[in-house]
Amino acid sequence: MQRLRLSLITSLVLLIGSLALIGGGLAQSIDREKIARFVSFQSFLTNTRTAKFAAYRRLAGARVANAKAFEEMRSYILNYYEGVVIVSTFTTDGAFADCVTIESQPSLRRLGIKKLAPAPRSTAFKPISDRQVPGTVRYAPSLLQLGLKDQFGNRIACKSGTIPLQRITLERLVRFPTLRDFLSKTPNFHPGKQGRNDFKPDWEATHLHAHAWQFIDNFGGNSWLNLWNPSGDFTLSQQWYVADAPSGTQTAEGGWVNEPDRWGNSSVLFIYWTADGYNNTGCYNLDCAGFVQINSNWYLGGPWNHYSTFGGDQWGFELQWKLYQGNWWLFLKGPGDYEAVGYYPTSIYGAGGLANKATRVDYGGEVARKTGDAWPQMGSGRLAATGWQQAAFQEDIFYIPHDENDGFGVWTDLAPQDEGLPACFTVDFTPASAGGSWGSYIFFGGPGGMTCN
Repeated sequence: MQRLRLSLITSLVLLIGSLALIGGGLAQSIDREKIARFVSFQSFLTNTRTAKFAAYRRLAGARVANAKAFEEMRSYILNYYEGVVIVSTFTTDGAFADCVTIESQPSLRRLGIKKLAPAPRSTAFKPISDRQVPGTVRYAPSLLQLGLKDQFGNRIACKSGTIPLQRITLERLVRFPTLRDFLSKTPNFHPGKQGRNDFKPDWEATHLHAHAWQFIDNFGGNSWLNLWNPSGDFTLSQQWYVADAPSGTQTAEGGWVNEPDRWGNSSVLFIYWTADGYNNTGCYNLDCAGFVQINSNWYLGGPWNHYSTFGGDQWGFELQWKLYQGNWWLFLKGPGDYEAVGYYPTSIYGAGGLANKATRVDYGGEVARKTGDAWPQMGSGRLAATGWQQAAFQEDIFYIPHDENDGFGVWTDLAPQDEGLPACFTVDFTPASAGGSWGSYIFFGGPGGMTCN
């Protein structure tokens, strides 16, 4: 009996210790960058109206090109928030998020949308085998569903009927030379980079992928993305759904990204779109008119409470894009079921290909360097061959063959491509026929370095 009692006490101590470690991990994740003081939404608007270029150009990390570029940023913020109704505010990782009513979000007003589209059901898949290959993964929950509070005691959550809108501040914008640089997907800090194509690594030699694609007519697709927190200027793991248009490449994208200039040191959830080859259209998340969010549970641009560890738990989330009746719907899945988060109306693609379907699916990693020095880490920072619990991966990779409510996906047959030197980045693809419970999957990534192309 005494041995049993000691065993129970020991188990209880270990449980409490584990909970403390988990709690500490959460606090570290959401408070890595402390905010000096809480700024209400009204104070933020007032400060923006009276802001002067001379003060902001002196901020640490400021790269704003000139007074004209600063004024464009200031005007953009004030116009962006016109008519937006704020219900509450919280902070995470050095950024403010305002919970705004769904009906007042900027995309509805600026795109002239009068009525929200009804969400379809997500598309499922049929596993070829339930054999666990290579291992068992863990779903990371949305930060907004954990009952946490920020450093000021505000609930990190949005009420039903509202959505989290990461605050676009001048402090964030002046880290970029121009407003278009802020809205652009990849670094553009030097002249002469107009007309670039995201899938060509030779534009100014600042941009590389280790990814795998398939040319196939599709209406979206799916993957489970393994979460990591690599270091460097710009590094991500994502999905692309791609079509061509006279204006240039068109995409709907999503995954996780680590870009300290934009979001601090934590990898965050992101989506992105372009209708003209990344030149004059597109933005991340809700930073411009485009994406219409309907779900209060997911924070675009927000950090996660768990990241994968070498030799330990492999955390991640499921992401699915689905073109249904004129809208590109985003679905996300944590520990529960898929949730419809919102959609890109196909009107943003004009008469381009993505208004009707995509012609390529693409999955994997991407890096860019802003300074011209070292290439960032990709994925976990380990090469694809290191495999399970070492390299980053995406699994359950399928495409959606029809414009239909619910339905089943088709496993991808991807062609892998390494754009960097093999010592820097690699990618390996396994088809569903050999993928067990993972279906089609890829391992990818690498340490980067000084010489990678």
